[in-house]
Amino acid sequence: MPEVHVTKPREGVSLITLDDPATLNSMSFELVEKLYGALAAVAADNDCSVAVLTGSGEGFCSGLNLEDVGVPPGTAGMTLGRIAIRAMETMSGLVPKMRALPQPIIAAVGGPAYGGGFCLSLGADIRLAGPGARFNAAGINNGLSAVELGASYLLPRLIGASRANEILLSGRVVEAAEAERIGLVSRVVEGDRLLEEALDLAEQINGYSTFGVAMTKKLLWSSLEIGSLEAAIDLENRNQLLVRMLTKNLDEAIRARREKRPPVFED
Repeated sequence: MPEVHVTKPREGVSLITLDDPATLNSMSFELVEKLYGALAAVAADNDCSVAVLTGSGEGFCSGLNLEDVGVPPGTAGMTLGRIAIRAMETMSGLVPKMRALPQPIIAAVGGPAYGGGFCLSLGADIRLAGPGARFNAAGINNGLSAVELGASYLLPRLIGASRANEILLSGRVVEAAEAERIGLVSRVVEGDRLLEEALDLAEQINGYSTFGVAMTKKLLWSSLEIGSLEAAIDLENRNQLLVRMLTKNLDEAIRARREKRPPVFED
């Protein structure tokens, strides 16, 4: 039975683990509903500043479970057309849900991230890869469209339209080394230290202002969707002013620097 676990391996850091290793953590409706629950729990956890998303076993997420996807939730008595759109919306709503979390999400991709699993990695704020990470827009290989869960929007913005088009249209697999070279992932972590590196990065981010980090995530996503430098700067001005005026964080940073100690941001 697929599960999604939420644990607290470090102070202020939540670890979300997709746990159906026999299917490489494929996306059945049961697993997806549990992932929604996990994301909601993390979003509501005021003692969590950063989240890490990973998969158990040898995979990150192999995409749609083609053998036993199950039934979309809440579809009893619906017509076929309504069931179909509910199924699509259930799957595709995951990436906006990830965006809406106040906490940044680090995807620790240790194995295959195919189809919808590829898209889940795109929905994270930061991606780290292990040597065995592989990315593939599997829909095109299965006679469908390669674009789903926001891939047509996110991938070109991450790596450029030319590379994104080639990857999505060819259906080829992107190995870890290439993913790092083209900027799909921030870095490849060698050996078996992927999860520890992701948690270390999360712990570093957790040391900053929770409010400042959350507002940075919010503005980074908003800036993907606006049309000009001037509009982005207008948002940045208001964002920075809001954090400056509503906290004493800058005063604490100045005081800590003078006292040669790490700052303690209380927001």
